Amino acid sequence: MSPTDYAGPAGRFMPPPGEAALLLDFDGTLVDIAPTPESVVVSPGLPDVLRRLRAKCGDALAVISGRAVDQIDHFLGDVPFAVAGEHGLAVRHRPDGPIVHAELPAMPPTWLPAAETLAAQHPGVRIERKPAGFVLHYRAAPEMADMLREAAESWVASTHGRFHVQTAKMAWEIRPHGVDKGHAVAALMQSPPFAGRHPVFVGDDVTDEDGIRAAEALGGAGFRIPRDFPDPAAFRAWLATLAGGGDDSWGV
Repeated sequence: MSPTDYAGPAGRFMPPPGEAALLLDFDGTLVDIAPTPESVVVSPGLPDVLRRLRAKCGDALAVISGRAVDQIDHFLGDVPFAVAGEHGLAVRHRPDGPIVHAELPAMPPTWLPAAETLAAQHPGVRIERKPAGFVLHYRAAPEMADMLREAAESWVASTHGRFHVQTAKMAWEIRPHGVDKGHAVAALMQSPPFAGRHPVFVGDDVTDEDGIRAAEALGGAGFRIPRDFPDPAAFRAWLATLAGGGDDSWGV
């Protein structure tokens, strides 16, 4: 079977299972967006579908998320072979393997107390701490979007490019510059079982564009919700279709 025997969404390139590495975002892609990060729900049939896809791809299935690695473990357990968390800042290349952390600049110690004070003054604003930065969530207070962005940009302006403000779903994330989901794609594709395969990255957010570009640069494919799938439910249905059939072909 050649890489062009099956076309993905919109007729775009989709490698066969024996040549594919599936690299999948979590929130807004595998699961629906929820009011809080803790309240997302994994569809009952999704773990089995992912296990079948992992078997088809010779274990080359990974989740690349903005969440920490242990949060993906909480929701998916041992389903993915590899997990990249925090937009590529932390990568576990294999089950039970060590988590490899990128070298990062130290965040100024005044930022987090200032952010927590701001959140305390405005109900609905939520701070999510991360090892290399933090996220300002405003889903419950959408009127705060501009004010929070201005505050975040004022903090990072003093670092001369070492940190930047990343747009997310109803949130602004302050994070180090230069490590993103594209970095995670490149890191995963350097070692088995991903090495030598065509990466297929799927995401839903602006943060996923780096992963899509990296996958395409490595001879693979990138898909995005809602450009290629209307919503996560449609994407999950597509995955279930791919998981059908024999081990040497997609079930389409």
